[in-house]
Amino acid sequence: MPLTQKPADLSVPKLVLFNKPFGVLSQFRADGNNNFATLADYIHDKSLRVAGRLDATSEGLLLLTNDGQLNELLTAPPAVLQAKGITKQHGKTYWVQLDGMATDEQIAALQAGVLLKDGMTLPAYVERLDAANIATQLWQAPPQIAYRRITSWLAITIFEGKNRQVRRMTAHVGLPCLRLVRVASSGFSVEGLAIGAQRDVKLSNAMLQSLGWQASLVPLQLYKQLSNARKPHTGRPSHNRSNKNKSYQTHHNKKPQR
Repeated sequence: MPLTQKPADLSVPKLVLFNKPFGVLSQFRADGNNNFATLADYIHDKSLRVAGRLDATSEGLLLLTNDGQLNELLTAPPAVLQAKGITKQHGKTYWVQLDGMATDEQIAALQAGVLLKDGMTLPAYVERLDAANIATQLWQAPPQIAYRRITSWLAITIFEGKNRQVRRMTAHVGLPCLRLVRVASSGFSVEGLAIGAQRDVKLSNAMLQSLGWQASLVPLQLYKQLSNARKPHTGRPSHNRSNKNKSYQTHHNKKPQR
């Protein structure tokens, strides 16, 4: 069967930015092992899936999409995308409050990559942050965050997603993580988004292309059916004799084959 590009209004995936509060799981189902809230308490679109989880005790930007291809592009490490001819342009940036003052040597180790139990981490971008500026830009810290007399803040950008990676990286160099906030991911920022709030992103072609996303192909016959279903009904009888006695059915609920 001939293939064609999806109609524009059907091909553009959904993308939602959510500022996840402390104590919320990055999933829609409850976990019987704890009393954490879930995404279902905030987000009611059942077609969305998380693209890059956050620990329940971490805060900040969570991306959700209804498109499997986009989900992979947002979460896959550079090597996986490179094999498909796609260059990963953006990482995930975290503001991290640490127990103790980070030294130049510790920062250099984080930048170079550290050896964890599941392998060496990729080089990261790391820079110091001014605690005074943090206080004016971030929402109030949850009461569960441990208090320490001497702390420091780092901005850490990584390009992969090992389990609890940033926490394990800082612990590896002798800097336990007290508070972790994801402020940006894949070129999208949490700026201007209140804690617990969400925002739909209107994805332009340029944005999708920068992420490496490509429109899927659907059978030409289905494309015509979908196109006809969107046309307003005029009430006029068809002049095509072969269709005179046929009933017309729309296909809004039939998903295109990817």
